[in-house]
Amino acid sequence: MECKPTIIGIADSTHYLVGMTDAKDNFTALPSLQDVAICTSLSEAKILLKRQKIDTAQLTLQSAYDEMCGLPASAITNQTIYF
Repeated sequence: MECKPTIIGIADSTHYLVGMTDAKDNFTALPSLQDVAICTSLSEAKILLKRQKIDTAQLTLQSAYDEMCGLPASAITNQTIYF
């Protein structure tokens, strides 16, 4: 089963979650860490992954604005980033 290092960012949040996503889209901690990491910036998240010998990750950006206004949920944006 393929797992991808993943950074999740939420619109207007000052935190990024760092972990991995498996083939069934379950988000969990990286095997080298006990818990999903919480970082205060995208740069901090990249540094954390570099320290784990990881040089690429999926960046997932989510926004709850549409749902808060009673509209269908916005599409989740995924992008592969290299560092």
